[in-house]
Amino acid sequence: SYVDADNVGGARSAAEHLLGLGRRTVATVTGPLDMYVARCRLDGYTQAMNSAGLGGDTSLVAHGDFTEEGGRAAMRALLERPPGRDAVFAASDAMASGALHDLRQSGRRVPEDVAVVGFDDMLPLAEQSDPPLTTVRQDIEQMGRLMARLLLRGASALRDGSTGSGREGTSGPGGGDPAARTPGP
Repeated sequence: SYVDADNVGGARSAAEHLLGLGRRTVATVTGPLDMYVARCRLDGYTQAMNSAGLGGDTSLVAHGDFTEEGGRAAMRALLERPPGRDAVFAASDAMASGALHDLRQSGRRVPEDVAVVGFDDMLPLAEQSDPPLTTVRQDIEQMGRLMARLLLRGASALRDGSTGSGREGTSGPGGGDPAARTPGP
């Protein structure tokens, strides 16, 4: 049994949010694809882009490592590729922070020229970045409550002789909708 955020749904919502703002060249900075969470977030982004008829452009995908420096390096790679980007979904707030840094370094204005959305809202990066970062919120407290419930259910099941296994998921308030924690575009 385990508790996990809805990484696919949250990433899909983030990309849909950017598309809903009228952005059409939405890039993504992924985490390491040997990690399940990174693959899930890339899948969510891909689903949104495909649904909008904008999928399949691999030049819009850059790989990071969930760190700020990884986001900077991935953003530099994206900026070197045609076509220009008008939005970026970063699979973590740390990578989004790095992307913001390199966008500013290149003279791009955020959000006027390029909108950026991160994922996690677990670090103070979202509020302390300039401009404040739009992010998909993972409600750690809610996840903790769900895990406690699963543990108690499992302990009770052991006492009663049943299995009590299961999976619970959460993506926080708004069901993984970045608009639920959006200080700006």
